[in-house]
Amino acid sequence: MATSEAEKGRQDRPVLGSPGDFPDRPERRGRLVVHVVIAILCAVCAGGWGYVMWASKGNTEVFEQVVTFDVSRGDSVRITFEAYKPADRSARCRLRAMDVDHAEVGNKEVGIPPGEEHVRLTERLDTSAQATSVDVQYCYLV
Repeated sequence: MATSEAEKGRQDRPVLGSPGDFPDRPERRGRLVVHVVIAILCAVCAGGWGYVMWASKGNTEVFEQVVTFDVSRGDSVRITFEAYKPADRSARCRLRAMDVDHAEVGNKEVGIPPGEEHVRLTERLDTSAQATSVDVQYCYLV
């Protein structure tokens, strides 16, 4: 049986050698420590990013929801929304109107005075174009 040219040149050993081929190379120690340090750094970074994202949300003690909105007029919209907040604190909410391309065509800041915990408000926003949706972008305690 004849052997082919490819089988004659075939090696049974790794091309780059094995660790035993390099006796002067120092042993690799401390790999576990390096991996643990990297894992701790990743956990700290993830925790820090989570805190930044949580803090950027602002004070979440004000809960709001849109009840109804009317976008039938081309130059303004009406929105009725509810806000739940501590009765002894005032709040500020930003209302936003958007067009069919989700571009903002109107906005308004609304102040809610202290005194009531549950407030229902109806506001009118002037718009620069026909709006298709309205929402409460955010509310926060003042």
